[in-house]
Amino acid sequence: MAPMDSTYPPSASTSSGGTARLGASLHVKGEITGNEDLAIDGSVEGLVHLEDRKLTVGASARVTADVIAREVVVYGNVKGNLRARDRIEIKKDGSVVGDLTTARIMIEDGAYFKGSIEIDKAGDSSSDSSSDFDKSYSSRSKATSAV
Repeated sequence: MAPMDSTYPPSASTSSGGTARLGASLHVKGEITGNEDLAIDGSVEGLVHLEDRKLTVGASARVTADVIAREVVVYGNVKGNLRARDRIEIKKDGSVVGDLTTARIMIEDGAYFKGSIEIDKAGDSSSDSSSDFDKSYSSRSKATSAV
């Protein structure tokens, strides 16, 4: 086995500013947790938990999962509840079916959304946990809208 040469790129996906990427041909079933930004171009089923990081759902991505992150940007398709402490953006070709909880929301013209929106003005409360996340959805009334 030859030693790794110096032209091999160092890991850019550390918590110091890089973004991890899940490629278009990859399928993940289960739970994704971490402390770095993540861009998904493949498919994910389960839970994505990036408490203080940004999740980008690429145009070719299919996500069937609940998401907890600091920021979520959707270019592709998401089925599941999204909770973002800072903001959620659904871009013009993006599609989200599920409930949103965030401090700030942006839905571009042409985007599809079906679910409810809860604006959480105290988005960075220190008592957030996934059990609080589940309780908040079951305890409030459901509204359905399409944009």
